Amino acid sequence: MPAFADSPTPRPDRVFTIALGVLIVFGVVELLLTATHFLAKVRRTAPAKTVAATTAPATSVPSAAPAPSAPSVVAPPANEPPLSTADRLLKEAQALNERGDTANALARLQEAAQRDPKNAAVLAQMGSIYESIQLVDRANETWRKIEEIGPSAGNLYQLAEIKLKKSAAMPSEAATPPLDREGLPEGSTFGISDIAIENVPDPDAATNLRLKISVKKRDGVPIEISKLRIIVRFYDLVDDERVADTDADVSFEWFNPKHDWSESNPEQLIVTYLRGKNHSISSEAALSAAAAAVTPGKPPRTKKRTENNDAATAAASGGQRRYLGYVVRIFYDDKLQTVRADPARLLNEAPNSSTP
Repeated sequence: MPAFADSPTPRPDRVFTIALGVLIVFGVVELLLTATHFLAKVRRTAPAKTVAATTAPATSVPSAAPAPSAPSVVAPPANEPPLSTADRLLKEAQALNERGDTANALARLQEAAQRDPKNAAVLAQMGSIYESIQLVDRANETWRKIEEIGPSAGNLYQLAEIKLKKSAAMPSEAATPPLDREGLPEGSTFGISDIAIENVPDPDAATNLRLKISVKKRDGVPIEISKLRIIVRFYDLVDDERVADTDADVSFEWFNPKHDWSESNPEQLIVTYLRGKNHSISSEAALSAAAAAVTPGKPPRTKKRTENNDAATAAASGGQRRYLGYVVRIFYDDKLQTVRADPARLLNEAPNSSTP
């Protein structure tokens, strides 16, 4: 029929072409998607590998670096422990003693002994210095402290025993040392040619004593006055049974104001012991030794009594007192020249009798 003959009908080759184009488009899209997915995956994995490659050496450096530095930080404290205060003071004292400064060396050692009373090395150094300046009783006292520590002091304990046995076999310091033709102890620069004590009449004093010491210098030997030191200590008998440093007023003066041994030899030192009537008991004897520590060239001084409200300290020096005696020591260049005592037992019985 004409109606069916005129209706439009697509040609088969056109439909095929359209279908093929659609397939090609879908194929291209799929390839693009696949490529995009692959590239994205490559981008995700590539940085991870790069980071791993670059950070691996970085992490290995810190782990390897501390290894060599560890011994330099940890090992020294284990092998060389820090010095204690007492050991540091001991080293300072040894250095001072090597330079001949025994006074400051002893001061360092005494401080070290207070901080560490059981330090045998400190005590041994102190004992050796006391021996070098001929303070035998002080040396023995120090060696006994080492002996009291016991075998734990090691070789120093054995040394202390030997020192004490040797000292016991020697004559006491009170024995008169041999004198040479000049009347001075052998090897000394100064000595005492005469010593006397006189009672000065004084209505205002219970006791007024004047000790006259004739200090002689060896002829022809040059001296430095600043290196000469004379120590005079007076002692009282408390309640007729206990020896104590005096609490009386002590002063000194030179008979010759110049006293440099250029115009006269010997030179005379006068030391005064004065206890007034109604003398109040002072606590100074319990605090420090009453002594005239004389260095020629310095102005005379008087030891004044001091007040102390500490009842316990005052009681330590209490009791009825009377004059007992004196100890005189002369040092030159920190070396003991001679010693005199009256009574002689004060050299061993009196407190501080050998303190330089």
